[in-house]
Amino acid sequence: MANTLVQFRTDEASRIKAIQICEQLGIDLQTYMRMCIARLISENGVPFSMRLDDLPKNKGMLALRQMGRISAENGNSEMTLDEINAEISETRTDNGTV
Repeated sequence: MANTLVQFRTDEASRIKAIQICEQLGIDLQTYMRMCIARLISENGVPFSMRLDDLPKNKGMLALRQMGRISAENGNSEMTLDEINAEISETRTDNGTV
């Protein structure tokens, strides 16, 4: 399926605030927009809430933060996608799962 560009206009202050909220959630604005479209289609409506107020008790976000801390401690938090895929491939080869 081909990708298509979707654009819309919003005021600059709203765009900046949306980016800041997304960054606190650990995603970028483009990812958020893709999530919205995918979930809107799959649920046939607006199905979810991602609120900063909920983050301290959200198990998924807590797990992501812990994973980020562990990754930073091990010096691999800035790996590129190609580097990650190479690590996975090497591990699979070493374990005989390829």
